[in-house]
Amino acid sequence: MKDEETSLDSNSAEQLTVETAIANLNQKEDLGSRYYAAWWLGKFRVREEQAIEALLLALEDESDRAPDGGYPLRRNSARALGKLGDKRAVLPLICCLEFPDFYVREAAAQALENLADERCVAHLMKLLEGGLEKAQFVPGKPHLVEPYEAVIEALGTLGATEAIDLIKPFIDHSVEKVRYAAARAMYQLTQESQYGELLIQALSGDDLQLRRSALMDLAVVGYFPAGDAIAETLAENSMKLIALKGLLEKNLTLNSTEDLSEESIKLMKLMDSLL
Repeated sequence: MKDEETSLDSNSAEQLTVETAIANLNQKEDLGSRYYAAWWLGKFRVREEQAIEALLLALEDESDRAPDGGYPLRRNSARALGKLGDKRAVLPLICCLEFPDFYVREAAAQALENLADERCVAHLMKLLEGGLEKAQFVPGKPHLVEPYEAVIEALGTLGATEAIDLIKPFIDHSVEKVRYAAARAMYQLTQESQYGELLIQALSGDDLQLRRSALMDLAVVGYFPAGDAIAETLAENSMKLIALKGLLEKNLTLNSTEDLSEESIKLMKLMDSLL
């Protein structure tokens, strides 16, 4: 569901203005226009008061229902609010973590990660209760009972060390992306190399999408020893460059001296080799 917005017609983005997007979101008749307007406001980071208010109202929408019973407009509104940085969205998004629609809960967890407000930590942790025994697929559905990947990544980003004992068992989950999310979060929360090494191992997997996922996880955590493995991964050079850039930025942040460290120089050479 993270890539859902890429299916929207980016060419039509130029046809909207801030005023028409807000107006479209506030009207009730054309559900497609409302869905698109919510995406547009997030995509173009529209932080105007009226836009925030319209998105918060849309977060409670009952009219836009998918054939499977889901709430597409609520999902898009949650994603948009996560991009706009307004902390007024935190409490409504926390409420969404208890909403029946799995994808609304997932979008809310991702948005709360972006908003980086510690008030959500306990609520995110609650979704991990029951551990691996509970973390199974919903019968007849393509998803688990909770959006574990999004929740675990959010807790890692938020620095929620109190969640370590809840996250650690997910290193052994049957779903690869959940395992990678757990490794990523555990490295962020403990700085233990064993978790960075798990992400490096994922780079040699058979599935390209999973290798891409591991590349982005390594970019987020900035695990320096992964440089060579990233450069050699069977994936697009553009993806590998993004991952190496993440490592380099982390290295530069930690080494505030004017002189480049040996690690930074090595990462830059690896990036050059991919250009």
